[in-house]
Amino acid sequence: MVRPDDIDMNNHVHSSKYMDYVLFARYDQMERCYKMSMDEFIKTGFTWVIKSTFIEYKRSLLLGETCHIFTWLESMEGNSCKVCFEIKKTNGKESCTGYFIYTMINSNTGRSEKVPQWIIDRYSI
Repeated sequence: MVRPDDIDMNNHVHSSKYMDYVLFARYDQMERCYKMSMDEFIKTGFTWVIKSTFIEYKRSLLLGETCHIFTWLESMEGNSCKVCFEIKKTNGKESCTGYFIYTMINSNTGRSEKVPQWIIDRYSI
């Protein structure tokens, strides 16, 4: 549900909050669908950083509204993956769509690294 601190001076959800919504949904999806929470993933010695983001806003979310967030892995190659998303209002109309390009980082070196095969297998549901 859209909270008061999500609202900007134009009386709708601030653009930065949409990224928060997607990241929350992605963390939830990792645990439910891939059977690996973000905490467990980080213990493997890897993490993801956002390389780029694209968001197309279509309809504003307003205070008190609820929405449905859908994310899916579109591709994974080299050291990157592309995660697409769609946020829909409860009436089924799109609020926004977009994607994130993530880069795999080795937590020990702080450098990007090719996505290991076991991660590709785990995320290929």
